[in-house]
Amino acid sequence: MKIDIMDAIVNKGRTAKLQLGKGPDITRPSQDEAKEAVRTLIRWAGDDPDREGLLDTPKRVTKAYREFFNGYESCPLDALSTTFDEVGGYDDIVLLRDIEFDSHCEHHMVPFIGKAHVAYLPTDTVVGISKLARVVDIFAKRLQTQETMTAQIAEAIEQKLQPRGAAVFIEAVHQCMSLRGVKKRNVATITMQFTGEFKDTPALQARFLELIRTPVGNYSL
Repeated sequence: MKIDIMDAIVNKGRTAKLQLGKGPDITRPSQDEAKEAVRTLIRWAGDDPDREGLLDTPKRVTKAYREFFNGYESCPLDALSTTFDEVGGYDDIVLLRDIEFDSHCEHHMVPFIGKAHVAYLPTDTVVGISKLARVVDIFAKRLQTQETMTAQIAEAIEQKLQPRGAAVFIEAVHQCMSLRGVKKRNVATITMQFTGEFKDTPALQARFLELIRTPVGNYSL
């Protein structure tokens, strides 16, 4: 991701209302109702939903929305349920970096796209590394703010794995800022969340930040 300007937002423990399970229990409209809503938006934009090029657009949009927001169907805590006790005494940082994701801003419903870096300090067990990426995907595939998403990932790891500490770093470009409003492209928003030993130990924070910025093959541990 090319970054011309960096907008740093550091979050080190602010309390937030976090939706850690599946999405809220609401009555969803039918697909026909959803398609009619898309037809209404097409008319509101100034076009004719009955012209040839737009006839199948409502069906395509509703299908795309199912994919964009399928995170409401899954529970991130369930994704972390498979753990392994045989760690050979390993007690240092477990880090997944450069987890690519795309999400949608809950304010304008347009994409923000970026990478997440997720780490934790295990206690007696570790979780399959793909499960950490899965947690990022579940939260990303919901209407989000980047700040809340960062806190949700850290809290899910805390609740399910009970590690000695967790660290989450997200950098993303928001299309609601690129395509509308101030129209500034390639502005990266950065959010961080530290818990446990990561929160209490500046040296661990610095090490985590060094690891996520070090080119592959050039680590100094």
